[in-house]
Amino acid sequence: MKKSSSAGTGLTHPEKITSYFSAQRPILLVITITGLVYNIGLLAGPYYEGQMAQCLLDISRGEAAFQDMLHLVLTYLLVIFLVQGSRFCKRFYVRRFANNTARSMKEILYGNLVHHSKQELDAQGAGNLITKAVSDADDCAEGMRKFTTELFDTGVALISYTFFLLSYDWRLALLCLLFPPVSYILADRMKVPVQRTGQAAKESSGRLSSATLDRVFGALTYRVFGCEQARNQDYEDHLADYEQKGIRANLFVLAMPPIYQVISLVSVIFILWFGGRNVMGTGWTTWDVAAFTAFLSSYTKLAVKSSHAAKLFNAVQKAQVSWRRIKPFLTKVPEEPAIPAKDPGTLRVRDFGITFPGQAPLVSGLSFTAAPGEAIGVTGPVACGKSALGQAFLGEIPYAGTISWNGQDLSGLAPEVRNGIVGYLGHDPELFDGTIEDNVLLGKKEDVWPYLKAVCLDKEVQAMEEGIQTRIGPSGNRLSGGQQKRLALARTLALHRPLYVLDDPFSALDRNTEQQIFANLRAQCKGSTLLYLSHRMELFPQMDQVLLFQGGRVIVSTHAALLSDSPEYAQLVALSRGKGEDHEA
Repeated sequence: MKKSSSAGTGLTHPEKITSYFSAQRPILLVITITGLVYNIGLLAGPYYEGQMAQCLLDISRGEAAFQDMLHLVLTYLLVIFLVQGSRFCKRFYVRRFANNTARSMKEILYGNLVHHSKQELDAQGAGNLITKAVSDADDCAEGMRKFTTELFDTGVALISYTFFLLSYDWRLALLCLLFPPVSYILADRMKVPVQRTGQAAKESSGRLSSATLDRVFGALTYRVFGCEQARNQDYEDHLADYEQKGIRANLFVLAMPPIYQVISLVSVIFILWFGGRNVMGTGWTTWDVAAFTAFLSSYTKLAVKSSHAAKLFNAVQKAQVSWRRIKPFLTKVPEEPAIPAKDPGTLRVRDFGITFPGQAPLVSGLSFTAAPGEAIGVTGPVACGKSALGQAFLGEIPYAGTISWNGQDLSGLAPEVRNGIVGYLGHDPELFDGTIEDNVLLGKKEDVWPYLKAVCLDKEVQAMEEGIQTRIGPSGNRLSGGQQKRLALARTLALHRPLYVLDDPFSALDRNTEQQIFANLRAQCKGSTLLYLSHRMELFPQMDQVLLFQGGRVIVSTHAALLSDSPEYAQLVALSRGKGEDHEA
């Protein structure tokens, strides 16, 4: 049975924002309790400040003693301690909620990205995908954190302060409360520029990420060919564009809150005038100094909270930009179970062809059949379509015709079924920064040495100080080119597949090692069909069939027949023998 990739996150509908709140109900319950205690407890501040101001006045008049002030101060400190303790707990759990949300989003994003085809990923762009998977997920989680925080710190607090003010003088309270909504309306009007500039900044961030990756991975090539200065300038241009768009995006979010606060604080003028009249006994009600101080302090705090509410609108609008960008990737993806190897079978390719948009056919009309245990050599000039043929077996590129295994068209099979048939080794081995054992077995529990021995890497690993636990560095950079190739081949053999597609697996090896590994490969993979894609011809005399790619068409024959009948093939053989590739890179 398949599990959902979002099962570990507790999400039933990861494409819905409410699912992230539902998945963390226990944490939100703690946030609710502590948030209510903190924000309702904030009313104690203005109340006790007013009481202490009145007590100070009474002491000056001889109507109160120092002990009365001490009692008020100690009670005030105790209440503040409890309120701030609740605030700490609330903020801790709000941050935990945001971290859990960001992690859940990233898990689902990564799960979706690895299930997309190469064409889809290339169309998105590496930099844009990184921005979506990291920056956008963080921005969404941050927007949800601010919303959860301000729901209590602003929403509950505003309601509490409003009732507090109404209890002192409802007429003056209503007059003062006319101004905070103006800041809310202004914040809502800022929605369009906030989202527009935020979208532009995200797109620029994606382009900058792509330029960074290009600059890092192509650094040596650019240096060798004298293009480093030009590429540096290109990177600087992307950086300048991102800085410009980032400043514009943050301008509306960061520059507006002070304006919101000033608008809300206009009401202080009315408090000073009408509140003063209340103290003098000529206003709408009768106040003492305690009431005036409490009302003024409470409204000042309400005005500050109002500016936070307006700021929250802009933060949520900014998060909406990120949410729209990542939402298509936040869908359930079934996890692929362990893939058992299929039984040996017959490979049939009929009328196979590849044509990229706007170009002449790369390959057309290819048909051949391979029985279990056969080795098929595929060769031809550079960029003739050899690697494209190999990628077609993985379903990475569209093709015409059919590729069938035991009568089943590979293009119609589920990915996990197809992956149980095809073992693929690309031209550039993909190794990760782990141990030799982990790179070969990928977490499986079995003996790694037979695979290392099959690729003639066992003695070299034994000579390493940590043996199979030796870490190979990012992309295997602690190994030579030949060792990287052989380690990747060992991993491919560990799949135990009935069909192997090997794209130039021996390009970095000397001829003797190549011959020995191929002999081990044929012995260890009896019954498996082998497609060997290469411009090196030393092994082609041992192939059961040879596919010669020539200008869009393919000749299917044998090595001996092609050697006598095809001048082009004979020339490729002569060129390969003349290269003298006798050393491992």
